[in-house]
Amino acid sequence: MSQSNGREAGRDPGRERHRGAVTLRRGAIPSSTADQRLLDSRGRGDWKTRDAWRALRILSEFVEGFDTLADLPPAVSVFGSARSGPDSPECRLAEELGGALARAGYAVITGGGPGVMEATNRGASEAGGLSVGLGIELPFEQGINDWVDLAIDFRYFFARKTMFVKYAQAFVVLPGGFGTMDELFEALTLVQTGKVTRFPVVLMGTDYWRGLLDWLRDTMAASGKIGPVDLELICLTDDVDAAVRHIVEAEAALSGEQEAVREEAVARTGADQQAAAEQASDERRPESGSGEG
Repeated sequence: MSQSNGREAGRDPGRERHRGAVTLRRGAIPSSTADQRLLDSRGRGDWKTRDAWRALRILSEFVEGFDTLADLPPAVSVFGSARSGPDSPECRLAEELGGALARAGYAVITGGGPGVMEATNRGASEAGGLSVGLGIELPFEQGINDWVDLAIDFRYFFARKTMFVKYAQAFVVLPGGFGTMDELFEALTLVQTGKVTRFPVVLMGTDYWRGLLDWLRDTMAASGKIGPVDLELICLTDDVDAAVRHIVEAEAALSGEQEAVREEAVARTGADQQAAAEQASDERRPESGSGEG
């Protein structure tokens, strides 16, 4: 029998999948993911018995995410293709972006995988910023890249997507595929419907995104499916400094609006208290009138 370092030939020690606190290797790795089993409508007979337990597991993912990320500094979520090579234009742009965001005081949140995600995490980490990776269980294991400082592995896409939005002040989207498009349009929908306020969405890679933006303007907006103002939700640039400046200015504008609201509330409370005091004083003052002579 051929052996190497005491291991049987053909046993790949590197193939593994992380599922929460559990690590699975080789034959123990299931052929489907938790998301697949949850959403598979063919398993109707199991819904009454298994979905109740799945609900607890889903809840645990939210609890873990909320507890782990609650103390993050201001952060920006960055998306892009896992398939981009290290020397691709988008990876070079992502690494520069990660560093610029870190120097501006932002933590960087990515999906934790390779490609654009790894480049962004590397740029942030090398610039001394906090580099976060939110991984997901996939049929093909990607693993968390080496430049992530804080990582969470999720079973369920929707729990993970909540963390991308809840703990970020902005989205930056670089060239990517279906997953990138999913995150982009979810962010735009949340801003358009007012579910999140003043949430900058930056597209980087003008050549890549130009055709999509033309279609949004010439087809979707032209037919009334979205309003012209909706196109203003997107900032398109290839300039890293411009992207970071757009995010910083949006945060400053929101902070200014919130401060104005607080000042107005304080002034209104003060006026109400003064009016109440004057009314109480009037009620205590004895009535004046002519007495008997």
